[in-house]
Amino acid sequence: MKLMDSSRSGLVPVLLLLLHRSLIATALGQKSDGALTVVENTGGGVGGEEEEVTVDDDADLEVLQPTEQWQTLVPGQAVPAGSHVRLNLQTGKREVRLGEEQLKYWTQEHRELEKSAAPINPDELKKAMKKIKEDMKSQDPVASRFRPLEELKKDMAELDLLVETDVQIMRRLLDQFNSSNTTTEQRLSILQELEYLVHQVDNAQTLCSMGGLSLILEGLNSSDVRLQENSAFVLGSAVSSNPVVQVQAVEGGALQTLLATLATTQPLNVKKKVLFAMACLLRHFPYAQRHFLSNGGLQILSELFRADVGGILQTRIVTMLYDMISEKELISQAGLDHVQNPSHEERLRQYSEVSLQDELMEKGWCSLVPQLLQSTEHDYREKALRALLAMASVCLDQYRSDGSLLGSLHSLRLQYSELIQSEMILGEETSYFTEMMELIDTLQVKVK
Repeated sequence: MKLMDSSRSGLVPVLLLLLHRSLIATALGQKSDGALTVVENTGGGVGGEEEEVTVDDDADLEVLQPTEQWQTLVPGQAVPAGSHVRLNLQTGKREVRLGEEQLKYWTQEHRELEKSAAPINPDELKKAMKKIKEDMKSQDPVASRFRPLEELKKDMAELDLLVETDVQIMRRLLDQFNSSNTTTEQRLSILQELEYLVHQVDNAQTLCSMGGLSLILEGLNSSDVRLQENSAFVLGSAVSSNPVVQVQAVEGGALQTLLATLATTQPLNVKKKVLFAMACLLRHFPYAQRHFLSNGGLQILSELFRADVGGILQTRIVTMLYDMISEKELISQAGLDHVQNPSHEERLRQYSEVSLQDELMEKGWCSLVPQLLQSTEHDYREKALRALLAMASVCLDQYRSDGSLLGSLHSLRLQYSELIQSEMILGEETSYFTEMMELIDTLQVKVK
């Protein structure tokens, strides 16, 4: 193989010279059997005497590597054994160069090579290096390292392999789900794969157009609680922040199916996933919220709230209601900045048809939500306090007459005051407990 072309031939002597110097430096840097020699000037002048002090090779000294030329030796420096050290009577300084044995490495042949090497021109060196890079690119272009996708597909098809798009994967999964030969375990695995895919907005919409929504709703009506749980999970992920799928889900009867599932006796895991799906379906969708109210959604949730002992479902329910109240208030407040905006006016009109807070008062939620304050979990209490503040506009009179609520607020304030003091003594962060105190104080002020 040709090493380099004529444009780079001028670099050969230089590169060989640098390589030769590297080999000599390596040879000289190797440990010899002898010790390092430290030369001390004890005479203090030009005629001073030289004293050689022998030290171990591992001593922490500055070692000067000699060359064939004389170099000035600073007092205290060490040189390899065998180096030639002299005192320059004119300067009064010690000098060192390679000894006779060491000079054998520096042959006449290499000195002639060094003399024959022309001085390196920086511009010529840059041009030569640039040409090397250009040659390398021309010999191995980027395009030649990659193959077209169609060509790869063709080759893999011959190997019984296939590069599937998300659409093709979902079609295959739906066909397998519909097959009578598919087991329950396989259907569970299919639902898990679909849940991963529908996080992409386009994939969720495509799944609906393929008829996947009806299969998910069928899974919610299954007698197998595992299929119910996973179907609800897929539905929630598909409708989350996806208005197109939200509309199709409501029109396809998803809301009624979710409410019916919550109204029947179901394991806790199923109810948690169904509440997740319902929260995603109702979020930022006033049309679905109106149908939720008209289909007795608050009544079903109140029965579920009363039946929950651990507070896990209660917290999810209260959070969902709080989100619905808050988003309506935010839309109303934003209306001041969107005067004469047709789309925003239409959205305001849709939310005006959702009488959520009045329904909450009528269905007894003003007395239900305070029960969550009895929980020992700080997070549950926080969700309850925020919801109570959000419902204050319609529930304030009931708050004032609710002795249990007033007592809870008083005891919680004392508890969080003590927690703040103890955390301050320990030097710990107190911002969360301080925020809880502020929520309690705000609610107490409204009640008074």
